[in-house]
Amino acid sequence: MFDEIDRKLLALLQNDSKQTNKALSIKLGLSVTAVYERIKKLESSGVITNYVALVNKKKVNKEFMAFCHVKLVQHSQDFVVKFEREVAKLEEVLECYHISGDYDYLLKVLVKDMEAFREFMVKKLTRIDHIGSTHSMFMISEVKHTTTITL
Repeated sequence: MFDEIDRKLLALLQNDSKQTNKALSIKLGLSVTAVYERIKKLESSGVITNYVALVNKKKVNKEFMAFCHVKLVQHSQDFVVKFEREVAKLEEVLECYHISGDYDYLLKVLVKDMEAFREFMVKKLTRIDHIGSTHSMFMISEVKHTTTITL
């Protein structure tokens, strides 16, 4: 699916997607046109889905990260669909995963502080129908955080 140049190109873009095609062409030993065509092919095939700016949590005063396990009262399709639709609307939830094990979902939540987390739990998350129980853990320190997928 990918040749070595595609792998290098994807690594470069994941590290800094604002690089110009000229800069990428120099690093890869290709023409600017060849780089452009490879990027367009990766985009049109769905390998590259989006370009984003990563924001420093401290600079925007949102440093309190929590991970919430959520268990639904039952696993009917209706309950699952409704929960997923509602949780997708919550701006505090950065990520939500349907998981195996004792709980049904794992949420990554980012807010200003403990008070904001409590408000999120009381006024937003636990008001979603069909939640049986929750269990929260708080981040002490960030040991590793990356968005790069090694190919």
